[in-house]
Amino acid sequence: MLSAQSAATVRATLPAVGAAIEQITDRFYSRLFAAHPELLRDLFNRGNQVSGAQKSALAGSIAAFAGYLVEHPDERPDVMLSRIAHKHASLGVVPEQYPIVHEHLFAAIAEILGDAVTAEVAEAWTEVYWLMANALIAIEKRLYEESGSKELHAWEVVGREENTADVVTFRVRPVDGAPVRRFRAGQYVSVGVKLADGARQIRQYSLSGAPGESVRQFSVKRVHGGTTPDGEVSHHLHANVRVGDVLDLSEPYGDLVLDDIAGRRPLLLASAGIGVTPMVAMLAALAADGHDAPVTVVHGDRSPADHALRDDHRAYAGKLADCAAHFFYERDAEPGTRTGLVDLYGIPVASGTRAYLCGPLPFMRAVRAQLIEKGVAPADIHYEVFGPDLWLASGN
Repeated sequence: MLSAQSAATVRATLPAVGAAIEQITDRFYSRLFAAHPELLRDLFNRGNQVSGAQKSALAGSIAAFAGYLVEHPDERPDVMLSRIAHKHASLGVVPEQYPIVHEHLFAAIAEILGDAVTAEVAEAWTEVYWLMANALIAIEKRLYEESGSKELHAWEVVGREENTADVVTFRVRPVDGAPVRRFRAGQYVSVGVKLADGARQIRQYSLSGAPGESVRQFSVKRVHGGTTPDGEVSHHLHANVRVGDVLDLSEPYGDLVLDDIAGRRPLLLASAGIGVTPMVAMLAALAADGHDAPVTVVHGDRSPADHALRDDHRAYAGKLADCAAHFFYERDAEPGTRTGLVDLYGIPVASGTRAYLCGPLPFMRAVRAQLIEKGVAPADIHYEVFGPDLWLASGN
């Protein structure tokens, strides 16, 4: 894929680009939003821009992709590309936006690195960019064809349930009465809202209901920012959206899906906090399918009162023929649950287990390490990150 000449140039310049990549992406976004303020207003997550999370994710992804091409010039990192493409498709990204990104990204590289960006260096990194961009465009085209639409459509809120002090679940159906397309357990939808300042912001939320229902269900945790801004969309949904209101939703996307039900392999579904949402959908799908191989459910939360969809979590696990559920709470643990953070020590993990993880990054890193220690193959450990994928960007 990557030409030999470009591979040599990228290999030689990767340390310098990598060292300056945060500065480059900071300058890139400044240029991009100055030229196209509508992208910040109506597409990019403004909270992630303030916190720097999106910049770090972009920087790491570019460096990781270039590093992979240097080491494997005839291959491409399909797992990374697939995850990015699903997120792009949920946002409605189109091919015409890639030249815009290229223009401002390479202008930022030239500004930050100066005379080090020779014609040869620019040509090599341009090749890297378009290898990545064209791969994403092709994957996104296929995803749009499969979903039947790249647009967000109007859905009416027909149910709202307060699960915890900070989590609310919405049930929605198409305003136009169109049939609800079946989704794959573990997928998410983009939800678009118009905020008080006129901005149209979009966020992704995992579908937490059973696949095949006539309505869609998703759960929203109110994000308290602390040192960064509060989540403006999550707070808007909690404070303002009631039954009868209309939201804009994308078709379902995401590649953390149950793709091996027919193989009847043992499964482990590990979550923490609001990461429970795709796991509940997976358990619902497994129960409906009659999955009879061993399933291990692991979940960690601050307390039972903070455990969103707790009744559904327990109920679907209880419907499976062979399921062991382990719940960990930092405080107020009840009989039959455990006190403290999730720890797989003492929890049996069957040979050949396929694991799905969702939750905060430190939680997933810890669980992944313990699973590998227990003999689970790294290729059988799959995860979902809510927000910019800093784990993926780190090359893990």
